[in-house]
Amino acid sequence: MSTQQQNIDTLVETLSQLSVLDMAKLKTALEDKWGVKAAAAAPMMMAAPAAAAAPAAESTEFKVTLEATPDDKKISVIKVVREITQLGLKEAKDLVDGAPKVLKETSPKAEADEIAKKITTAGGKVTLKGL
Repeated sequence: MSTQQQNIDTLVETLSQLSVLDMAKLKTALEDKWGVKAAAAAPMMMAAPAAAAAPAAESTEFKVTLEATPDDKKISVIKVVREITQLGLKEAKDLVDGAPKVLKETSPKAEADEIAKKITTAGGKVTLKGL
C-alpha cells in the first residue's frame, strides 16, 4: 500500500473518532484556512440537473422547428418542407423564408428524427424539443 493511501486511511480513522461538535470546529477551521465556505446544499444542486435531464431523454413526442436555411439551399429545403407538411409551394416558401417556424407541433421520436435528417440533408437547420 502506498504512503499516500496509508495517510488517507489514517486520516479517515482519525476523523471517524471525532464528535459532531469537533467536526463542526474542524469545518470552521478548514474554511478559515482555505478561504472557502462549505455548502451542504451543493450535492443536492448537482443531482437536480441530472434528474431534470433524465425526463428529457425519455420524451416520446417532439416539436420539430425549422431554425434556418442558407440562401443557396432554400429550394431543396422547400421541397422537403412540402413533402413533410403537405403545404403548397407558396406556403412552404413562406414557412422557409420566415424561419424559425414550427414544422410539426407533435410527432413521435422516429418521425421527428426522420424529418430532422431530411431537413439537414437538404441543407436546413432543425431543432427537436421533447414535449
